[in-house]
Amino acid sequence: MTTVAADFRCIAYPSKSLVLFPFTNCQRKPLKMPSARIYNGHSRLPIHCTRSSSRRRRRSSCSGWRLQCSIAEESSTIAPPYKAGAAEDDSGASSVFDCVVIGAGISGLCIAHALATKRADDAAPNFIVTEARDRVGGNITTVERDGYLWEQGPNSFQPSDSMLTLVVDSGLKDDLVLGDPNAPRFVLWDDELRPVPSKLTDLPFFDLMSFGGKFRAGFGALGFRPPPPGHEESVEEFVRRNLGDEVFERLIEPFCSGVYAGDPSKLSMKAAFGKVWDLEQNGGSILGGAFKAIQKRSRTQRLPRDTRLPKPNGQTVGSFRKGLAMLPAAISARLGSKVKLSWKLSSILKLENGRYSLTYETPEGLVSLQSRSVVMTIPSHVASSLLRTLSANAADALSKLYYPPVAAVSISYPKEAIRTKCLIDGELKGFGQLHPRSQGVETLGTIYSSSLFPDRAPPGRILLLNYIGGATNPEILSKTESQLVEAVDRDLRKMLINLNAEDPLVLGVKVWPQAIPQFLVGHFDILEAAKAALSNGGFNGIYLAGNYVSGVALGRCVEGAYEVANETVLVPIIHLERVANLLFASSSAAVRRDDCAMEFNELMEVNGAVAVLVNLRRGLFDLLRRSPVDAEGFENKSKLGDRDFSCRRSCRTCRISSSLRPCHLESWLNVDRHCSEFEPFLERDKMISRFSAVNAIFTVA
Repeated sequence: MTTVAADFRCIAYPSKSLVLFPFTNCQRKPLKMPSARIYNGHSRLPIHCTRSSSRRRRRSSCSGWRLQCSIAEESSTIAPPYKAGAAEDDSGASSVFDCVVIGAGISGLCIAHALATKRADDAAPNFIVTEARDRVGGNITTVERDGYLWEQGPNSFQPSDSMLTLVVDSGLKDDLVLGDPNAPRFVLWDDELRPVPSKLTDLPFFDLMSFGGKFRAGFGALGFRPPPPGHEESVEEFVRRNLGDEVFERLIEPFCSGVYAGDPSKLSMKAAFGKVWDLEQNGGSILGGAFKAIQKRSRTQRLPRDTRLPKPNGQTVGSFRKGLAMLPAAISARLGSKVKLSWKLSSILKLENGRYSLTYETPEGLVSLQSRSVVMTIPSHVASSLLRTLSANAADALSKLYYPPVAAVSISYPKEAIRTKCLIDGELKGFGQLHPRSQGVETLGTIYSSSLFPDRAPPGRILLLNYIGGATNPEILSKTESQLVEAVDRDLRKMLINLNAEDPLVLGVKVWPQAIPQFLVGHFDILEAAKAALSNGGFNGIYLAGNYVSGVALGRCVEGAYEVANETVLVPIIHLERVANLLFASSSAAVRRDDCAMEFNELMEVNGAVAVLVNLRRGLFDLLRRSPVDAEGFENKSKLGDRDFSCRRSCRTCRISSSLRPCHLESWLNVDRHCSEFEPFLERDKMISRFSAVNAIFTVA
C-alpha cells in the first residue's frame, strides 16, 4: 500500500458527516471522515491508494484505481473551521480570498453580485470588493437638492432583460421608472430640431433627410454599395459606404457624439457597433444580415420570460425614483461588509504559491491580503500603472486606450423660456436632442430630464442635462465652470430657449477629465495584446473588466460583468474536461499520468477554481457522464470532450446556447438527487474510478 499526501477541500452538508471526494469506484458511496463533526475545513490527510484486484474489476467491469481513506497516527490534528472559500496562509491568518474585485463601480458591483448570488451556497467564493473612493457607483452620480434631482454621469439605461433581472434581484423593482416610449428624439439640422424616425412607418415622412439620401440608404442596406475594404473600418467609413453621406452626417455622427463623445472617423465600427457590423459580415449586407438574424431567432426555441420582470412598452429608457445611484447603493447594501471603501490599492504582486498579494492604503493604515484571482474593473489607465510591475507589455497596451474629457452641465429654466414651436400640447416632450459637429454648436447634446422621468424638477421649471466636450473638443479642460455654462446657454438659445429668456439656474457642473473610453480602430487588438501579455507572463488569475472591455452603455457593463464572473468558473471546467478526456482515452490512469498531472496542476493554479473544487464531489459526476439527467435537464448531443449541448431548461443567461456555459455548470453542480434517482452508466463508473486515482496521485500538497 502506497501513501501519498493530498490536500482536499472539504464540504459540510447538513445532517451529514464531512464529505471528502465524490464516490469510491463502483460503490458510489461518499468518502467520509471518521468524525461526525460538521464544519467547513481544509484537512491535510495521508491518503492510501490501492490497486483494484483483477477479480474486483471483472465483477464490476471497472478498471483503474480504487481510493481508500484513512487517518494516519501522525495526522490526528484537524485544522479548525474557516469560512468557505478562504484558506489559511503560512502564518495561520485567514486572509486568503478566492477573488478580489478592484473597483466598486457598476461593473465591479455586478461581478460581486453575480459571485454572491449565481452560485450554489456551498460553492460561493470568498471575495471582497475594494474602492479607492468613499462611495460606490463609479461615474454614476445622482444629486438631489431644492426640489431637483439630476445626474452628473450616466443618465439612464436600456431596460433589457439582463438589466431588469439585476434591478429585481437588487430589490428595486418598485423604484423603477421608465420613460415614455413615444417620446421623440431630435437632431439639430439647419437651425431646426427635427425628429428622428422611431419606427419603420416614419421613414418616408421624416424631414431630417432628403429623398435622395433615403434612396441611397435603402439601396445600400440591400447590398448595392462598394464591397468592404481589406482593413478594419471606422464608423465613418462603414456608414458612408453602406448607407451614404446623409445618414452619417445627420444621424450617426451626432449619435456617436451622444453615446461615446467620440470622433466617428476614429471609432472602430467593429468594436463600437459590433451588432451592426456583424449584420454585413453574416448576410452580405445590412438587411441581408438582419433577415438571417430573424430567421435564426425564429428557428430557436423561445424560453419563458422571467415572470418577475416588468415588461417595458416599446423602446424606452429606465432609471429609478431617486436616480441611478439607487442601483449601486442597493447592490452594495446587499453585499454588506464585502465592500471596502477608501481602500486604495498601492501594489499587486504574484507570490511563489501562485496567489496574488495586494497592499492597500486604508483609513486604518496599510492592509495586505492574498487572493487567488483579481478582477480589475478600474479604468485602463489606472490598471496600467498597477500592472506595470507585473507585466510591462500589458501595462503598455492598456495605456494606449484614450478617455476624452466630458462635462455634465445641469441647468434649469422656467417653462416660459421654451420656444413655442418646440412644445407639444403645451409641454416640452421628448427624450432630448443631439447636435452634429457641423451645425456650429459646442454642446454635444441635451437631455430633457424633467420630461423624461417624473419628479426631477419643481412645478413650472424645466431641467436640462447638457454634455459638452468629448474627443473633438478636449479644450473644455481649460475652461471654468461659468464659461461652460455660458457655452451651453448660448447654444440652447439657438434652437430651444427664447433669446430673451432669463439666465438659467445653475444646479451643477461636473467635469470628468477622463470620461468615456474610446473604442478606436484597433481597440480589440489592444485588449487582446494586454490579455495575452498577462497570460504569457503567468498571470492567468488577473481578469480585465469594465466599460473599456464590455462597452460604455450601462446595460453592457452589467452584461459584461456577468460574463467575467462566469469566466472564473468556466476556465477551471475546461481543465476538468481535459483531465476527463485523458483518462477516458486510456485503459489505465497511469498510462497518461504525466499529461493528467500537467492538466490537474494547471487546474489547481487557475484562480477562481475554488468555486468548482468545493463542489467537485457533485459536479464531476454529471460533467464526466455527459448523459441525460432528467426530462427537464440537458440533452447529450455529442461524445465526451465535445462541448456542444442543447439546454432545455429555462436559462436566462444562455438563451439556448450551443456551447458550454457557466449557467449549465450551475445545474450540473446540483445533481445530488439525479445520482440517486437514475441508474448509473458503465462509462460513468469507469471515469469516476480513474479520476479518483488521478485526484489522489496528483492533488499533492
